[in-house]
Parts: sequence; structure tokens; C-alpha cells
Amino acid sequence: MSIYMMKQETAEAKAVVVDDMFLTTDMPTTAGSKMLEGYNSLFEAEVLTRLKNAGYAVAGKTKVGEFGVDLLGETCYFGAEYEGESLQYPAALAVKNGDGKAAVVLDVNGAPRRGAAQSGLVALKPTYGRVSRYGTIPVACSGETVSVIANNGTDCREVFCAMAGHDSKDGTSLPESMTEQGKAAVNKRNKVAVLSSMLKGVNEEVQAKIAAAAEQLSKNGVEVVTIDAQTVAYAGAAWNILMSAELCNNVSRYDGVKYGYRTKNYTNIDELYTNSRTEAFGDFLKSAILFGSETLSTENYSKVYDKAMRVRRVIRDDMAAMLADCDALLMPAVSTLSYDRTLVERDKYLPYKENFFTAPASITGFPVVVAGGVQLVGNAFSEELLLDLAELV
Repeated sequence: MSIYMMKQETAEAKAVVVDDMFLTTDMPTTAGSKMLEGYNSLFEAEVLTRLKNAGYAVAGKTKVGEFGVDLLGETCYFGAEYEGESLQYPAALAVKNGDGKAAVVLDVNGAPRRGAAQSGLVALKPTYGRVSRYGTIPVACSGETVSVIANNGTDCREVFCAMAGHDSKDGTSLPESMTEQGKAAVNKRNKVAVLSSMLKGVNEEVQAKIAAAAEQLSKNGVEVVTIDAQTVAYAGAAWNILMSAELCNNVSRYDGVKYGYRTKNYTNIDELYTNSRTEAFGDFLKSAILFGSETLSTENYSKVYDKAMRVRRVIRDDMAAMLADCDALLMPAVSTLSYDRTLVERDKYLPYKENFFTAPASITGFPVVVAGGVQLVGNAFSEELLLDLAELV
């Protein structure tokens, strides 16, 4: 069973599944962590309300890695999903198994895109701010985006349109006027650029996916060029810093006092905080918290965190300049189309390495579509154009 929290048995054509980063009133929301085991929200995420209003039914929830920052859910307190020895992304598995027309997920560190690429599915991460994050578990607020995984671009488009739009409850939600102006400024150029700097470390199978996508685009009248954009390759390092710093701040609220896991082993308030967090958080999340804490320290704030913020601006400006001349940037979503159990268990920091490929869209807020095992990153508000291109690969 790929849904681990079933809401209802449904055969509705418009049934969707959601991952465990969305607040729900009729199912617990745990973010894949022991810290929130059994937590029930008093309200639901805005996107779920919008989906229901559009006629969709929520069939159930899928597991996530702890607070959504890992590779494909391997750090989930409730267990990882494997097919044989290959790690699987639970939301992608649910779509493949027909549990829903689509999966609505929170893309924190690229896991939904990796899962879609490896499963042969289509994923859409919209422009940052086009879909409300109200009612999601906050982790890395400057980059996380409500996204969609489906069997095809048409289903992605429909679910996205049902969710998108301004929400006054979300301070990062874009006003409709800005969205309409942005969409009007998107011009089709029939040109896609392959970023050669992003092909480092990919295996032959992924290289073949990039080559096949480029060939299909060319056959369909799209000009394909190659660009060596070295600045984009620094997105992974910068995003690791920013994501960990924001995560450190956001999970500081889980202290064993107001809600969440509370240790039984304490004699004073300091022990309550320390033991609750030590017992409830997993090793990978603890390492991210420590990294984020060090990044935000007085000694490192200017030379590490502030520098990462400036690198983010440089990368965004460089990508925007490239996208002024083409419709999309073509790059891998993963280094391999299968993560073996042995590899995952041996290299605990693989998520930090693999976001080399997913970080450019995370750190800039640009939209991206995964199709045919590759990523197409476009300029802000170009979701429709990217989905059209995805049909060609």
C-alpha cells in the first residue's frame, strides 16, 4: 500500500494524494518525524481547500522523509519505501500505483523531482509564490514550493490550475496583478539550452536521457544549444547553506513544551528541551540543524550565510539572462535513475550532493518541469510553456 494514511476508499477520477507535509483535520500530520507523531491540526492547508472546491477528493497521505529534506524519503520515521533494492519516492509510487490522479507534494530539497525523474512521471514545481504554502509544515521557506506529480502534463496542469492563485494568508503569495503581468511577458522562442556545467557526475543512463530529450526537441522544431554556465553549478552549495539555516530556525519551535514529542526523561527545563529533541529527531535532521546553527553563528553569519544570499542573487540573475534568449534550460534531475539501498545507507549525506541538480530551481524560485527523466527550468511564470515543451521530450 503506497498510501500510509488512508482517508477514504475512492474510485473518483479526480482523487489525489498529498504528502505528509500538509496539515489535515481528518488525518495526522507528522512531516515524517517522531517529533510530530500523532499530531492533528485544527485547520487544513489552503491548497487542499482549493482542490476540494474544484471537485477533487483527497484519497490519503504518503510518507515523506523527515521534514522533507532528504533524498527520497529514506529518513522517514515510519520507514522508507523500496522496490527490491531501489529506493522509491512514496508520492511517485502512489501515482504509479493508481492511488490518485496526481500527488500534491511540498518540494523542499528536490525529492519530488528526483522521484518523478526516476519513475518516468511528470512533475511541476511552479514559480515561487504562485501556490499558497499556508498550512504546510515550514522548513526552508525561501525556496520550498507546493508541487504536483502526475502521469502526464495534462493532469499536472489541471491540478496546478486548481491550486494556484493569491492567498492573503501567505505572506509570500504573489498578487494576481504580478502573476498576470509575468505570464503576459513570457514569449515563446522555440529554443532550449543544455547546461553542460550541470552534467558533472551523471551516469550513462542519465546522459542518455539528456541526449534523448535534446533529440526529441530538435525533431519537433526546437533549437537546442549548449551553454557552459559555471555559476549555476554553485547553486547546490549555496542552497545547502540557506536550507539548513532556515530549517534550523523553523524546527526550533519543536521543544517538547507546546506540542510534539515530549521526553519522559528530564528533571529541568534544559533537559526537557535537549532530551525531547535528541530522542525525536533523526540523525540527518540533527546534522542539518547543527550545520544551520553554525551557519547563523556570529562568527559565520557574514562570511557564510550572507555570502550564500549574494550567490543566490548572482545565480538568479545569470539564469534570467540565459532565459531571456531561450524558453528553458535543460539539465538532469538526478545523477542516477536508481538509488541502491547500499548506496543510500552508506552515504548519509547523499541528499546534500544530489541537490546539485535540483538546487538551481529551488534557490531561484524559477518553475521547473520534470519529464522524460530530465528537468526543464524556465523563467518565472512560464509553467504553461514548460508543460508544452515537456510533451515533446
